[in-house]
Formats: sequence, structure tokens, C-alpha cells
Amino acid sequence: MIEVVSAERCIACDKCVLACPTNVFDTGADGVPVIARQDDCQTCFMCEAYCPVDALFVAPTTHPAAPGGLDETELAADGRLGSYRAHIGWGRGRTPGARLAVGPELPGAARMVAPSAQEPEPAGTTSTTAPAQAGTARKAPTP
Repeated sequence: MIEVVSAERCIACDKCVLACPTNVFDTGADGVPVIARQDDCQTCFMCEAYCPVDALFVAPTTHPAAPGGLDETELAADGRLGSYRAHIGWGRGRTPGARLAVGPELPGAARMVAPSAQEPEPAGTTSTTAPAQAGTARKAPTP
């Protein structure tokens, strides 16, 4: 179950908000996601997996931790804060803190890509998503 969102590490990219299948998060006034509906968490780890800066901790339990039971500093010190991403191999080769981190593309993430980071469309092709992104499948040109 989602337990910690580190405001210190978070870059307010909203990838966790978009990845969550049960809409557990709300975006806070400062841009940092807040855990708004913890009881709806399915413990799927999607938010932690998509976080490019390891700012989340999902406990492998289906019930919330006792109040004060999890300390962010302690979780970071023993390597558990954001550790799921490394365990599944999504952490290799990425620059910590990068808004466009290496990892599987998040569905619907096209709106999060800065225009300068978008790849131009090759002549005569039509993108299957708009705007185009590196690694996105493209339709073959029609004769």
C-alpha cells in the first residue's frame, strides 16, 4: 500500500498520478502529489515503478502502516525508498531527477513531453500518437 511521497525528492512530474489505476493521488497545491485515497490502493507498485526520482514507497502490505510507523529518512537510509524501480530493472541508465527518465513509456505521457524533447515526424509518415515521442510506433506510409 502506498505509504510515502517524498516532497524532498519529488519533481512534480505527476507520473505517479497518471500511472495509478485507482486514482489514489491528488496533485497538491505545490505540485507534489498527496495520498488522498490510500484505502483505494491495490499495492500494484505502478506509481513507484514510474517515479523517475524514487520519491515513493509502497509497502508490500494491503493495510496502512501504523501512524508514525514509517520514517522517510529511515526508508531512504536503508535503500527502500523507491527501491521497486531498481528491482524490476527500470533504473539502469537513467539520470536521477530527469523529467524524461529512461524506462517504459507511460501511456498518455505525450502531454508531459517538452516540445524540444519531441522527435520530428519523418516525411510521409503518420504518428499513432500525438505528439511524436522517441520509441513510439509509427504507421507505415500508405502507397
